[in-house]
Amino acid sequence: MEGLSAPFTITPLAPAVGAEIGGLDLRRPLDAPAIAALLRAWHAHGVLLVRGQALEEADQVRYGEYFGALGTAFSEARSARAHPSVMFISNIREDGKPIGRLPDGEMFFHSDQCYIATPPAGTMLYAIEVPSVGGNTLFASMYAAYEALSPAMQARLEGLEALNAYVLGDTRRGTLTPDARRHVHPVVRVHPATGRKALYINRLMTQYIVGMPAAESEALLEELFDHQEQRRFVYEHVWRAGDVILWDNRCTLHARTDFDPGERRLLRRITILGEHAA
Repeated sequence: MEGLSAPFTITPLAPAVGAEIGGLDLRRPLDAPAIAALLRAWHAHGVLLVRGQALEEADQVRYGEYFGALGTAFSEARSARAHPSVMFISNIREDGKPIGRLPDGEMFFHSDQCYIATPPAGTMLYAIEVPSVGGNTLFASMYAAYEALSPAMQARLEGLEALNAYVLGDTRRGTLTPDARRHVHPVVRVHPATGRKALYINRLMTQYIVGMPAAESEALLEELFDHQEQRRFVYEHVWRAGDVILWDNRCTLHARTDFDPGERRLLRRITILGEHAA
């Protein structure tokens, strides 16, 4: 099928972050000008929403590849039939075993896989089944959070690095085992495409600021966590089946609200490969 130059609309979702893309059927390929326009919209808004889609796995993979090379999903979260980049976020169990990861409950603000050397640039979810209430995803602009800091705080953060780790528990105060995945990244990173600065710490995974006394590190991180999670920086997405959302992990955080574990939730996930934070 030949590519299409179908026009689409771009409607902001919230003052600080997010845009809804209208007029696209993602089952149909796009040509280079349309792809370039989508990429510009993603870099400008951090989060792109396309509603009302009916996507097969191959459709979602093709859409993801417009934004970059795809990452490989966790092997234990993939179906044998799935594309290597595909995994499922779900609380559904088959034969007593979960068919996906991150099944239910609340999840604090974080950036995906910030505990590895090259975290994904983007994450995409396609909603197949959603609960009637809850399970919302909150997205926070770390551009806006950084830019709202005082010049004195911005100067204080210049050059600082923090340890991020995958811990067992609800927050970074969980159990940090010796073999836990961890990596040091800048507290403020520069987006490679836009050149803008963004806070790159989060309440779920950032452990401490490297080289800073523990009490000072803890006080500074708590101040920054409270700052970056303010509602003025956030868009809260209420999922509908058929929604496709792509977010930029380099300049946004996301969190999930709680929902009734008795209701089914099934989303298909892929990631876009990233680069070293700088």
